[in-house]
Amino acid sequence: MSGDEVRATTAGEVRAFRHYDRVMAAFVAILLLSNVIGAGKVARVALPGIGDWPFGAGILFFPISYVIGDVLTEVYGYARARRVVWTGFAALLFMAFMSWVVVALPPAPDWGNQAAYEAVFGQVGRIVAASTVAFWAGEFVNAYVLARMKLLTRGRWLWTRTIGSTVAGQAVDSLLFYPLAFWGAEGWTHALVLQVLVTNWALKVAWEALLTPVTYAVVGWLKRAEGVDVFDEGTDFSPFARG
Repeated sequence: MSGDEVRATTAGEVRAFRHYDRVMAAFVAILLLSNVIGAGKVARVALPGIGDWPFGAGILFFPISYVIGDVLTEVYGYARARRVVWTGFAALLFMAFMSWVVVALPPAPDWGNQAAYEAVFGQVGRIVAASTVAFWAGEFVNAYVLARMKLLTRGRWLWTRTIGSTVAGQAVDSLLFYPLAFWGAEGWTHALVLQVLVTNWALKVAWEALLTPVTYAVVGWLKRAEGVDVFDEGTDFSPFARG
């Protein structure tokens, strides 16, 4: 079978893939960087007729992980996407542990950057704990909805399942993440938490819609490169299933 031929397969078929590990690596890298660099900062944008409107800075890059999650489920199937979600989950836990250890270590007497280091990474523990829970739930909802919709649509209308799964997955993610990460935190009023929650959910869905042409291009290229189009017939959709 040539690299340009695409064959519909079931999720249980065992075969080697050329790019699966690369997609997994990209997913985990974006996930970790979005949580460390962008999650705790509230930026603002001037909206015509409204004025300054706050949003979480991580929104600029974190949605890319959902696009990759859609690509994983669409091309490789729910079971292989599940493996990537668990890999990202483990990476987040290790990052939280490493951040806690490094911040807690007593600094050398002549090193004067401890305060700045704590300001940047001191809240990572709570943020990552919240993000880990939200990510785990949101990604599995996203993958489940996309896989089910692919079966219902018989593989047609990719845009309906990429956007539909993001609406559901990001709703779960945002509803868990922002209250767990920032409710009662210094500088975060209850109104601000709710405002950023709704705004970021809407922006994430909008990002997914805007990136639909990119998703189509990547999905099409990967399906041709791998020579498969996986349908989750008979798949066990439990997050804890093996395989």
